[in-house]
Amino acid sequence: MAVALAVGAADFAGLARYGLFGSLRHREYLRRAEEQLRALHGQGLEVHLRVMEAGDYEDYCDALGLDPRLPAARVAYAGDPELAGEPFVYTGERLADLAPALLDDHRARVRMSVACAALLDAIGDDLAGQRRLAAVMRYVTAVYLALGEGAGEGCHLLTLRCHGPGEGEELTSAVDVRVEAGAAHPGGRDAEAFCVTLAAGVAAGGEGAVLLHGDPSTGPLVLGWALTGGRLRPMTAHEVFDELADDAERGLPFPPGMVPRPGFPLPGPPPGPASGPESGSESGPPPGPASAPPSGPSFPGPRDGGGPLG
Repeated sequence: MAVALAVGAADFAGLARYGLFGSLRHREYLRRAEEQLRALHGQGLEVHLRVMEAGDYEDYCDALGLDPRLPAARVAYAGDPELAGEPFVYTGERLADLAPALLDDHRARVRMSVACAALLDAIGDDLAGQRRLAAVMRYVTAVYLALGEGAGEGCHLLTLRCHGPGEGEELTSAVDVRVEAGAAHPGGRDAEAFCVTLAAGVAAGGEGAVLLHGDPSTGPLVLGWALTGGRLRPMTAHEVFDELADDAERGLPFPPGMVPRPGFPLPGPPPGPASGPESGSESGPPPGPASAPPSGPSFPGPRDGGGPLG
């Protein structure tokens, strides 16, 4: 079963005007919700959680002609099949401990939903578009794996900023890449959101930048790649510095003592409108039959690739 939770105090206040929580205050609501979730879990039921945002809930009800005051609307919202990615499954945790992870998961879902819309708009819905989609998703998964392998041991931060040609909508994504004993650990929903966001930029022939911030314990190295016309290329150290300076102007912290470095080579771009088979000097992933795009990257053992940071 699916349950929508008003985790944030502001969302709870916005939704309370519809009478969804009776006379409960936010803390009381969360305590009672935790008791109910644990009871359901104790009965062996699989419970899928969703963050309930006031504005999103209102838009949902308005789009479907539902009365937001009725329990049926809340049930429909909780179980909306359009929710991006696999469900967030409750396994008996305290809500106080679970809330940060649930909110992070929700933000990644939102980024993924926006990126999915941009991706599908870029490739179209005909047979050629479906083949293009499969090729682009194979490519960005190969790129993600190469970035993890080239990062080396430790916990690194991978960030992405991209947008379509001209005044296209800017998309952003970030994921922690953790490598231990030469193996990259699954990045969960953030990794899925990163790959879909990059796929949208590639398919649209967009512009942007990918930055790999090294593990602070091994030194403040930052490597970069520019997305130009839907193709990734290693940045120069000067370009990496400029990108970080631009991020600082957008309100992001500037890494203290940062050492900019050029990015290492990545797999070549997929064939399609943004780039042809002859483009680039590096070979991309091997061709294969068109298939449904993966929901997110897999993590096989390490293979030869770019050298580690440091």
